[in-house]
Amino acid sequence: MQVLMNKVGVPLISAEKTLNHIVKYWVVVALLGQWMFAAYILSIYALPTIFGNSALTFSLSPGQGANTESSAESLVFFVHIIPAALMAMSGLFQLFPSIRKKYPKFHRYNGRMFLTLGLSGALTGLYLTWGAGFRFSDLGSLGVTFNGILIPIAVYFAWKSAIEKKFTIHRRFAIHSFILINGVWSFRLYLMGWFVVNQGANGNSASIDGPADIALSFASYLLPMAIAEVIFWAQRNRHSGIKWFAVTFAAIGAIITTVGVIAAGTMMWFPRITQAFEGLF
Repeated sequence: MQVLMNKVGVPLISAEKTLNHIVKYWVVVALLGQWMFAAYILSIYALPTIFGNSALTFSLSPGQGANTESSAESLVFFVHIIPAALMAMSGLFQLFPSIRKKYPKFHRYNGRMFLTLGLSGALTGLYLTWGAGFRFSDLGSLGVTFNGILIPIAVYFAWKSAIEKKFTIHRRFAIHSFILINGVWSFRLYLMGWFVVNQGANGNSASIDGPADIALSFASYLLPMAIAEVIFWAQRNRHSGIKWFAVTFAAIGAIITTVGVIAAGTMMWFPRITQAFEGLF
């Protein structure tokens, strides 16, 4: 696509380049947020377990799974939560075209690991939510449940299309798999960002089943997936108006993620990481 020119011959901003820059910025912000989340998981779950201070994990964990008296359910919980740190540290590398081109083996094996652990996380998460009963409310768990049901579907098509070397289809479903697998992470961003924007709770409840809680639990993965589809559509189309349309939606997604990462980092992750290190050392 050619760069647009104004009347005096000065080049204007290209819609395609603007879209690419915003998407790159969005990926970088998400990467930073993912690494913060990985540090959070390792600090409040892995390190206390290594140092034999499970009581610290019980006091810092916002969920119910770490506090169960059942050793079997506790094991399922840790099998569910600990691999999330590994996925958070490595998953986004799948989205870098330069890494895909220069290190194709890493891309394949890292992708297989990410999809496998993501599928395992979805299944263990559904079990913990409805089998073990680790949920604040039935209504408030519907968003994360639908998220967990969609993950195996997206993973299946991402894996199948890769085997069949249909890489355009694979890229589409791999990105949707990435968004879905990180749905709970995104929900944290959306929820904390919502608190910051509203200067406190607004339509939220302690059981995570207020109207805002329910809306955010679905929007945290459905909105990024919809934005991804708009971007795919714009990349297939040469019309600049469509690309600027995609720029708008990509910018909205990037802004939400930025606000969410800052909010979750300052309100949830960093305070608990600090408490974990103070408790251990």
